[in-house]
Amino acid sequence: MNIHTVATQPYLDQKPGTSGLRKQVPTFQQRNYLENFVQSIFDSLDGYEGTTLVLGGDGRYYNREAIQIILKMAAANGFGKVLVGQGGILSTPAASNLIRQNQALGGIILSASHNPGGPEGDFGVKYNIDNGGPAPEKITNAIYKRTQTIDAYQMLEALDLNLDQLGTVALGEMTVEVVDSVAAYADLMQSLFDFDAIREYIASGFSLAVDSMHAVTGPYASKIFEGLLGAPAGTVKNGVPLENFGGGHPDPNLVYAHDLVEILFGDTPPDFGAASDGDGDRNMILGSNFFVTPSDSLAVLAANATLVPGYKDGIAGVARSMPTSAAVDRVAAKLNINSYETPTGWKFFGNLLDAGKATLCGEESFGTGSNHVREKDGLWAVLFWLNILAVRKQSVADIVKEHWATYGRNYYSRHDYEGVDSDRANTLMGNLRDKVGTMKGKTFGSYTVDYADDFSYTDPVDNSVSQKQGIRIGFTDGSRVVFRLSGTGTQGATLRVYLESYEADTAKHGIETQEALGELIQIADEIAQIKTLTGRDQPTVIT
Repeated sequence: MNIHTVATQPYLDQKPGTSGLRKQVPTFQQRNYLENFVQSIFDSLDGYEGTTLVLGGDGRYYNREAIQIILKMAAANGFGKVLVGQGGILSTPAASNLIRQNQALGGIILSASHNPGGPEGDFGVKYNIDNGGPAPEKITNAIYKRTQTIDAYQMLEALDLNLDQLGTVALGEMTVEVVDSVAAYADLMQSLFDFDAIREYIASGFSLAVDSMHAVTGPYASKIFEGLLGAPAGTVKNGVPLENFGGGHPDPNLVYAHDLVEILFGDTPPDFGAASDGDGDRNMILGSNFFVTPSDSLAVLAANATLVPGYKDGIAGVARSMPTSAAVDRVAAKLNINSYETPTGWKFFGNLLDAGKATLCGEESFGTGSNHVREKDGLWAVLFWLNILAVRKQSVADIVKEHWATYGRNYYSRHDYEGVDSDRANTLMGNLRDKVGTMKGKTFGSYTVDYADDFSYTDPVDNSVSQKQGIRIGFTDGSRVVFRLSGTGTQGATLRVYLESYEADTAKHGIETQEALGELIQIADEIAQIKTLTGRDQPTVIT
């Protein structure tokens, strides 16, 4: 066995964001760039010799090459076994499941989630810990610190492995097992949901369309929906994973999943539609001529959880990211369970799930999940909805409107300003931080400020503190505006503005969302000076 110690020099831009390290492909293709970061992960772990690692990605450009490099580095560093998805494919929730099922030390997931792919597109590397969830800040901080001083990495000299052939092979003294990417995940879904009821409902004429956006969920969706559940061939759209996602942007929202939106808002729409993102952890839910906001989706799932076998005994609690609407809080109050507000980033849910404090969690950025894994899970959310529909036998729109009638409607929208000059975006956020201490009691139009702060979170399990998690401005009627910079982009900055207004009166539940939020939108621009500082007349994406 020929192991090389390769001299290297640090790159100073390898600080992980909310979901690992994301850069454009040419950045990762720089000499030793990927190797530096992977070695820094290994150097930040304790006692990994002889342990098991899970490895896979969403199939985007550079996925296969990166896997071969990481396999040889894992062998050189003394790992005992690596489980890798067939063809290098593993959705993020499927990887989380494999980590948990196999009691692995952790896993490396290669994805830039909903970001575009291709030779000039984005790539990403994320480390997940032994509970299957994203590494907490103490680990990502240690990884980043190591990237600043790294001077060498370990590499096994060996031929590339055949990632398409299922089975076990030796790589140096390490074992590599190429596993079926879909099987274990499909088994998990069947343990949670009533596949017989869903299959019978589909057979009765219930129609659906599922768009995998040429991303990782294609094989999973085909196996589950067209295979196990008997949906007609063609139910799954864009089901073949492509390195550039077919030239599309694999983000399941009303803008980038426009083909599916046109189908569901067409003249003869199916009963149900859903889309997934690049790595399979996000979802968009649609009914015939009806869009379900992610915040409402989480609230509806929580309110109907006992209809689903995996949650028939009820849920312990719910958790949402701070920018996500408070709709699920109202469900939690009626169920007399706790609701937790965390910073953005799925890693913040991990402690709550592990401690049994929460069962369902969600983010407004189209991510929903539960304690079955430690990642958000797009297809899980789709199956949860299908199970509820099969039991209630109502339309998506009717279920949501009944929910509003019971709990009130949280009018909610997110305005994204993508690719903003980073200095201008940071100036905007800095100005807001300077203002929040003096805003209480001020009036803007018909709204009066009740509180304003830069959100800080103290973890109720380990008491760790996360500061500067977004500017919150709450008004006396329960409405609010939130500002934060996203950590998921690779070019410039993405300013996200979240707007929420609660309406209890059912007679006012039919107003178009942007109209209902119109005054808040103007107030948000007035407070933050968005147009002045960004030069943008309108958002890039409105969801």
